[in-house]
Amino acid sequence: MEHVVCDPGLLRNAFGRFATGVTVVTTGTADGPVAITANSFSSVSLDPPLVLWSIGRHSRRFEAFANSAHYAIHVLAEDQIDLCWRFSKSGTDFADLDLSWSEHGVPLLPRALARFECSVADRFPAGDHMILLGRVFELETQEGLPLLFAGGKSRAQEASW
Repeated sequence: MEHVVCDPGLLRNAFGRFATGVTVVTTGTADGPVAITANSFSSVSLDPPLVLWSIGRHSRRFEAFANSAHYAIHVLAEDQIDLCWRFSKSGTDFADLDLSWSEHGVPLLPRALARFECSVADRFPAGDHMILLGRVFELETQEGLPLLFAGGKSRAQEASW
C-alpha cells in the first residue's frame, strides 16, 4: 500500500474507493436556474437540521452557488443517472424536465429520493473547494434505490460491485 498523499492522481484514486451517493444541487440566479452534480454531501445535525456539500473553486458554477442564499439538494435514484451526467456537464440544461419552483426561486427536480430545501447557514473555505453548510427548512422523500458511485463509475455501470 502506497502512502503518498501529495500525488493528486493517487489521492483522487484513493477517494474513489469510498462509495458515495449522488446529488444534484440547484439554485436560482438572475440569469436562470443552475445545477451541479455533487457527491460531497453529508448530514451534519438533526437539531438544528443541517447538511453540507462542497463545490470546487474552479467550477464555472462556483459563483452561482457561493453567492446563493437558498438551494436544493436532490438525492438521485438509481434510474436518474441521466441527471447525474447532464448536470456534471452543463449547469443550465433543464430542457424537458418537469420542474417545480420553491418560494425562494430554486428549481426543484422531480422524482428525487430525497430533496432538502436549504438556506445557507455558513460557508467555509476548504483548499480548492468551498463547504456550504445548509439549514434544512423543507424536505421530501420517496422510496427507491439510490444512485451510487465508486471509482468513477455508478453501480448501474459496474455490474461487478
